Amino acid sequence: MKLRVIDFGVVSALRSQAVYHGLAETITESSDPVLSLVSPEEPYVCVGMHQEIAREVDEAFCTSRNLPIYRRHVGGGAVYLDRNQLFTHFIYPRKKAPEFAMNLYPMFIEPVVRTYKQLGVNANYRPVNDIQVNGRKIGGTGAASIGEATVMVGSFMFDFDTETMARCLKVPSEKFRDKLRQTLDDYMTTMVKELAELPDRARLKKLFLSNCGDVLGVDPVETEPTAEEWAAIEQAEKDLTDPAWTNLQGRKLVELGVKISEGRHLTESMHKAPGGLIRVHLLGLDGKVSELMISGDFTCLPPEGADTLAADLHGVDLSEEALAAAADAAMKTHQIEMPGITGADIATAIMAAAHAPA
Repeated sequence: MKLRVIDFGVVSALRSQAVYHGLAETITESSDPVLSLVSPEEPYVCVGMHQEIAREVDEAFCTSRNLPIYRRHVGGGAVYLDRNQLFTHFIYPRKKAPEFAMNLYPMFIEPVVRTYKQLGVNANYRPVNDIQVNGRKIGGTGAASIGEATVMVGSFMFDFDTETMARCLKVPSEKFRDKLRQTLDDYMTTMVKELAELPDRARLKKLFLSNCGDVLGVDPVETEPTAEEWAAIEQAEKDLTDPAWTNLQGRKLVELGVKISEGRHLTESMHKAPGGLIRVHLLGLDGKVSELMISGDFTCLPPEGADTLAADLHGVDLSEEALAAAADAAMKTHQIEMPGITGADIATAIMAAAHAPA
């Protein structure tokens, strides 16, 4: 099977996100899979599809530094990005990719791990979706369904600005921010930290494409975007900067708040599951779920799965057992994949909100 490789080089911050969103929209069942490579010319902040920007990002700081904030169609957390990362986007027709998200990660992470090792970095895959070097994180990955495509995104980390990352995130105090920066410094590593000399991009790319061929059983062939693909990328740039998309979770929260009435209180909570942070906004009534919003930095396939799950839990008794059973049933019925998150995790988050002060 041919793997079309499209190397966009260094492009604008917006285009570095738009390329894989646009390419995915052009994928059909008979398309060849695509690997896109790109780095952003200027820095920006990118938030996961299910995150609430106001909860996760220091918007005032980003405005003061002219850092745009873009919401991607992939789960995970908010991250500061710049040209010191080389983004990798595997874009496959759904039927040519592994069926379950849990199988996507080890398959598409392996070529990255092998490349790091050949460069002298002792990288290893750490479930669910991380790459670590001697216990320190050198990169995360994310999976998504966009159109008819299965998308797996990742990066090679030449360097990472932990100080700016810590400034971009919403924290309860400056003391906490100092601790966050130190934690990022301690927990994250990069090629700058691991190698005496950085590899040039051409060498890294050559090794990576060779490993893609060996691991994925494909023939990497470098190509240029078609006219259709360029048009889709340009449309993706418009879609990603649409305020309605950027403020997606905020609008849901406003709509939820409008439904508050006598006897109904909007409460919130969060729960850290192996697959990511789950945030819950709950309206409870007569011991049952009346309205529910689920957000966080988890991965969810299909992309509307979190909303579908929340809708299916309306009317369920506010008890750990009932919620866990209903969540597991909904995830099975609607084929919702949330790697590292179970119905019990959803129930724990909801019950924490149910017990929170109104």
